[in-house]
Amino acid sequence: MEKFGFVGLPNAGKSSLYNALTGGGALAAPYAFATTDPNVGVAKVFDERLDKLAAMSNSKNVVPASVQFNDIGGLVAGASKGEGLGNKFLSGIRESDAIVFVLRAFADPDVPGPTNPIEHLETVEIELTLADLDTIERQIDKKRKAARADRSLADDVAAAEAALVHLEAGTPLYRADLSEDLKTALKPWFLLTNKPVLAIVNIDEEQIERVDEVIAPVQASLGDLADVFGACVQLEAEAAQLDPEDRHEMLDALGLGEGALPRFISAAYHALGLRTFLTTGEKESRAWTFREGSSAPECAGRIHSDLQRGFIRADVIRWDELLEAGSMAKARDVGTLRTEGKDYVVQDGDVLEIRFNV
Repeated sequence: MEKFGFVGLPNAGKSSLYNALTGGGALAAPYAFATTDPNVGVAKVFDERLDKLAAMSNSKNVVPASVQFNDIGGLVAGASKGEGLGNKFLSGIRESDAIVFVLRAFADPDVPGPTNPIEHLETVEIELTLADLDTIERQIDKKRKAARADRSLADDVAAAEAALVHLEAGTPLYRADLSEDLKTALKPWFLLTNKPVLAIVNIDEEQIERVDEVIAPVQASLGDLADVFGACVQLEAEAAQLDPEDRHEMLDALGLGEGALPRFISAAYHALGLRTFLTTGEKESRAWTFREGSSAPECAGRIHSDLQRGFIRADVIRWDELLEAGSMAKARDVGTLRTEGKDYVVQDGDVLEIRFNV
């Protein structure tokens, strides 16, 4: 399962965000390093398509897609040199597939720390960039010597040298407009800033009505590099502890609708190139995660390896076309259910029935 690591200064609201997303019980305390070991939890990906298909099929069981979130201890200035949790903090980020910046904008006299989200963003970017610079500087001479004897390592060295130019200038790699090929070539270096990023600006209740204004500086700074969300994390963490009906009532009364976090989870899911195909029936309706560009047999393998090994064909229909038809049988009758072979590239929102023989 893909992992997202929360990165932010102490008291930014990372543990509260973790609790809001996972319904977990992580300690959220108004002092630095309340989290010393990462909390790991799973959050469901909200998908109205799945709910509608389950209702159509009268499914006994509904299984949404999910992603994993890691609540990593607070980062402080000097983390790249061992300050705060130092290497323990940085190793937690290295194990994540994407980074979620948690940036504080809320004011609370009982919670120490800066309340300017741009200040938070600048500090974490500097520390992650310095950590990556240190990673390459410690290894590159050894890699260069090895590449003289093994020419297959030349591309690794060239990629690191290209990254070094940006890191020495203080630029995190996600801001460096690197090609996808170069990003891929850098993966063996396990660099922190060679990961997709998103940002949540943690606001207070008084800022809800002007959330767009509060998050605008962060949006301007990150531009097209990352989706930026404003959320009153404390309120949404409290709502997460309620049953669905009461949670909806609470958020709706505050003018938050479904809340910011379902939209955030969907954006996080898509940031890693993850997509969803669906299966539905009376027994179960389920959302299955796959990588964008996957073939029908590869997606069949997400259900079970036997389905990929013995794949014959897939019956495919768009989820909304299936809803309109009312059932797979009726969709077949009207011609909207089609048969696809091994070369078919599955699309987000496809409903599949796999035909196989082992």
